[in-house]
Amino acid sequence: MSFASSSYDTKEQIRQAVDIVDLIGSHIPLRREGRGYKGICPWHDDTRPSLQVNPQRQSFKCWVCDIGGDIFSFVMKVEGVEFREALSMLAERAGIPLERPRGGGPTRDEKVNLYDVMRWANEQYHECLLHAPEAAPARAYLADRHITQESVRAFRLGFAPMQWDWLLERARPTATSTQTLEEAGLVGRSASRGTLYDRFRGRVLFPIRDVQGRPVAIGGRVLRAEADPNAAKYINSPETPLFSKHRLLYGLDRAREAIMRTRTAVVVEGYTDCIVAHQSGVDNTVAVLGTALGEQHIRLLRRFADRVILVLDGDDAGRRRANEVLELFIAEQVDLRIATLRDGLDPCDFLLQYGPDEFRRELEASVDALEHKFQVATRDVDLGSSPLAIQQALEQVLATLAKAPRLRDDTTSHMRLLEEQLLHRLARRFAVPEEAVRARLSVLRRGSRRAPADRSEASAPSAPIDVWERELLEALVQSPESLTEVAGQVAVESISFGPYRRILRKCADLVENGERPSFERLLLEFDELEMKNVLVDLDERGREKGHTDWPLRIHHLLERYRWKEEDQERRLQTAVLRESQLEESRQIEILDQIITQARQRQRTSGPTDG
Repeated sequence: MSFASSSYDTKEQIRQAVDIVDLIGSHIPLRREGRGYKGICPWHDDTRPSLQVNPQRQSFKCWVCDIGGDIFSFVMKVEGVEFREALSMLAERAGIPLERPRGGGPTRDEKVNLYDVMRWANEQYHECLLHAPEAAPARAYLADRHITQESVRAFRLGFAPMQWDWLLERARPTATSTQTLEEAGLVGRSASRGTLYDRFRGRVLFPIRDVQGRPVAIGGRVLRAEADPNAAKYINSPETPLFSKHRLLYGLDRAREAIMRTRTAVVVEGYTDCIVAHQSGVDNTVAVLGTALGEQHIRLLRRFADRVILVLDGDDAGRRRANEVLELFIAEQVDLRIATLRDGLDPCDFLLQYGPDEFRRELEASVDALEHKFQVATRDVDLGSSPLAIQQALEQVLATLAKAPRLRDDTTSHMRLLEEQLLHRLARRFAVPEEAVRARLSVLRRGSRRAPADRSEASAPSAPIDVWERELLEALVQSPESLTEVAGQVAVESISFGPYRRILRKCADLVENGERPSFERLLLEFDELEMKNVLVDLDERGREKGHTDWPLRIHHLLERYRWKEEDQERRLQTAVLRESQLEESRQIEILDQIITQARQRQRTSGPTDG
């Protein structure tokens, strides 16, 4: 069984075994209110309980920050994990075994073994740093970087002596196998002789933990006194079943609560930058792991933060890297800002030289990625007297915008508004007509190699969510047995809002397979946070309306649908009458059709609110 596409039976078994009230109540205090429960929402600065938990529907919803879902959604959000990890965590909570994933990945027991080995190794290295005579250069390096003993213990920093088999020798008296050490990335194998060696020898070590605080990898900084002249300054663990540098951020396990409290994440580039920031009280700081800030990092942070501030060194390299993140600003629904420190300092040196208050002022003065791109593109351009330079600078910005995903029919109103604002700002800043900016962006997008992943779902921007569509889906969630009537009159492709179209299509697939598309079933059919949120939103809105006869409500909605179709047909016929040179008999025939349809509607019209 694949975790990513786990069977409905397995997910349903876990859903029934884990009570959502107990689950959420283990993270935040809940109080009974009517048939449900309420608690302080962990995703915004909640002053009175806004998170509602529905034990009957096994769902939750916060109307303030528009977040809702089921047990899987809650774990994904609160722990900052993907669906597959949430499934594994809930299965463990429920005592339900999961089969080995397809592709030969590790089983749960094998991953637990790797976690145990990583924890053991980190403690060996940590104790070495604290007490071993050979770790004196490492202690001196950390003291020189003004990293306190409290931080050394809090971040469990370590040291690996220069001995080739130091960790291997310490593992011999234990049950730890050399194979497990190798699978965890703690030791490497010589390509020429095939012998094992300690991967991190001669380095100060920075344990890397996942969001749950479990050690999964190590970052190592070479010491000059101990170094091989050819050794890399920094190395990280290789990719392992526990670790991917593109999916994790250093210090997120310690920064998560502060990020959720402030709804802002500060991203720096170095381990010591992150640690010194925490020492200075800027405890919503994390660091990338030897790679650029990427889409997966942004998606991870977006679970906890509304704003991400990328802090870069004030040198040319820092400015170039900031220039690369504009695409993320457009592609992901997050307020991404750039803080470029003055004097060419890195965050650690800036904090030590100027202090945390000045550092926070630099953060407050950060600009969004588009503004930074504009500043870079126009640094040496006279916007008042060089039309060619203006055109070239505008082209730079638009070329980056064109790489971002195009607006689609399921694009959120937030993203539509964002693009509108961006284009308006560019037109104003470059003093060119907005229509010209839009036209050039369209040309660049057509020529872009990057296309929507699913062309069938992509289209030009559409209007906001159609009220009739929302009301129909609200009703269907409450009365899934009415789908047959709906399917006979409404084509799935006619639904304009992408998530609603996906729900209706899934309902049709379930019915075709002889299964009932209930709300509970639909929640388990979709693994994405966004889709679960849409379903809970539809369910909550529908139940709030308190209709007692949902099939009748759907019947009235379908009447409105037919009337809308007839209105469109009547407008078309009227246009034909006005613009064409039809014979008089044909004109009379069309008029008779219009009058007949109007009379039929008048006879059949009735209340539409159920």
